[in-house]
Amino acid sequence: MRLQNKRLFFFTLVAAYLSYTFFVYTSGTETAFKMSAAAQEGKKVFQDNNCIACHQLYGLGGYMGPDLTNVISSRGELYVRSFIENGTAKMPDFELNKPEVDALVAYLGYVDSSANFPNRSVELTWYGTVNNSTAE
Repeated sequence: MRLQNKRLFFFTLVAAYLSYTFFVYTSGTETAFKMSAAAQEGKKVFQDNNCIACHQLYGLGGYMGPDLTNVISSRGELYVRSFIENGTAKMPDFELNKPEVDALVAYLGYVDSSANFPNRSVELTWYGTVNNSTAE
């Protein structure tokens, strides 16, 4: 095989790889749960204050505080707002201002609307995988 043919073959493979990569990382990434501007700001507050060090979202994160995935629907917005504004014996008061608290509550509301954790409505097979015939 001549050098020119090898180069053509190589660049064809690279182009195919890049096309496939673009397709995989862009196709199917749409979601029905659009994040509002307030929720995006709340995500930034959540990250800036390193809330994930103690709390979990979707089962991932620290273990000192509770999982916050469905805290809005299970406890209510006022309950969550009170904890954020005042802190507790185990959770410090981060002295967030009202817009930051509002944004953080909006972000937790977005997280709550996007998932139900833990998902207990699936049936596992004897070897530990999800039985596709019963999965939602």
